[in-house]
Parts: sequence; C-alpha cells; structure tokens
Amino acid sequence: MSSEVTKRLNKYISDTGLCSRREADKLIEQNRVTINDKLPELGTKVAQGDKVKVDGKLVKAVAEDKSDRIYLVYNKPIGITCTTERHVKGNIIDAIKHKQRIFPVGRLDKPSEGLIILTSDGDIVNKILRAENSHDKEYEVTVNQPISERFVQKMAKGVPILGTVTKPCKVNARGKFQFSIILTQGLNRQIRRMCEFLGYEVTKLKRTRIMHLELGNLKPGQWRNLTEKELNQLNNAVQQSSKTAG
Repeated sequence: MSSEVTKRLNKYISDTGLCSRREADKLIEQNRVTINDKLPELGTKVAQGDKVKVDGKLVKAVAEDKSDRIYLVYNKPIGITCTTERHVKGNIIDAIKHKQRIFPVGRLDKPSEGLIILTSDGDIVNKILRAENSHDKEYEVTVNQPISERFVQKMAKGVPILGTVTKPCKVNARGKFQFSIILTQGLNRQIRRMCEFLGYEVTKLKRTRIMHLELGNLKPGQWRNLTEKELNQLNNAVQQSSKTAG
C-alpha cells in the first residue's frame, strides 16, 4: 500500500470526530485502539482497508471532502463541563444531544459561560488550538471589587502565571466591576489566574467571540450550525495555521 493512501492513526481517529488528536494518542497509549485487531504504536499509519477499532468498536473513515462534518457554536451555560467523557455529570455532549459525534474546540471551565465551537473535524481543532496562530478570543468579565486604571494596565501588559508571563492583550473597562479582554492564548484558567495575581476574584466570566464567530442572540444552552460564510471565513483564517504541536 503506497504512502498516498495512508494516514497517521491519531489523525484518522481525530478526523472521525471521536476526539482530538492529542486525546487519540492517549487512547493508543492506553491500548484501547487496534488496527486489524492488533495493538499499534504511536505514529502507526492506517492504510486503506485497515479496520480501526476503539474499545472494540469499529471507527469508520470519513469523507475527504469534509462534506459529512459538523461545525456549530454553542452558548455553554454555567455548570456544563467541556468534556466528551459521558460518565461526567453535566458533560457538554449530553447537554447538546447532537445526533452525530462531535467534540469541543478547547475549553471553558465549569463556572464560565459563553461561546464554544464544537465539530467533528479534527484538523480544524488542532489549527485553532495552536497558540501561535494568534486567534482572538473575547470575554466579558465581572470581578468582586472596583476596577482601577492600574488593574487594566497590568492585565493588558502581561501577568506572571503558571511559570510564564501572559502575552500582551486588549483590556477595556466596561463598568465599575466589569471589563472586556481579548486573548490570543489559552492558558489554564488564564483570566481567573491573572485577576487573582492582582488581588481580584472573578465572579462572572463569559466568552462572547472566537475570531469572527460571535455569540449573538444565542441564549445559554442554545446552539446553531455555522453558516456557509462563517465556515469559509474559519477555513481561511486557519489555512496557514500549523496543524500539530511542535
């Protein structure tokens, strides 16, 4: 079988919408994946006609033209967890109840709300999640005490958290206790940690935009499919993005 009709196993699984490429690697490491009923190694290639199974269930290849893939935006309510693990109470998959297998692009922590993309296209997940791609994410934040000019300046300049300093970002005061912030990176609980470093506690956090995709009139718990225009813009925005981690 020539290399033209082979695909790395983690990409093959990711493309089906089962999980992200990184999560697929974990499944392989946990010996939950087989190719033709044999345990593969990381980096193994899948050839045309090979039978790939995850937890004993056949995983079928998807159309190369992406015609069968799902792209949607969801207004995640507070209390929903961004995981595909169905045993987790309040997981995002059970909350949406979509007919097809999809997974979230990135995360919003359980106490946060707002826009999140879900898809069955593993390629686009990896492109969006790469920090160096500098894709904007906008949030509305409420904190527990009045915002000072010093707070806004320090948040915008960069704050030391998690062994690094956050990248410069756009921060605007929206009221006595509210501000908006536009990030191009996604460190774990980044906004909450930034605020904590400056002596503030986040009481409400809502993501309103990812790149050109906006929350709009979607109410908490509602979702919609991307329009053709939005999908074209999304593909154009990530066209030059690196697909995998360095």
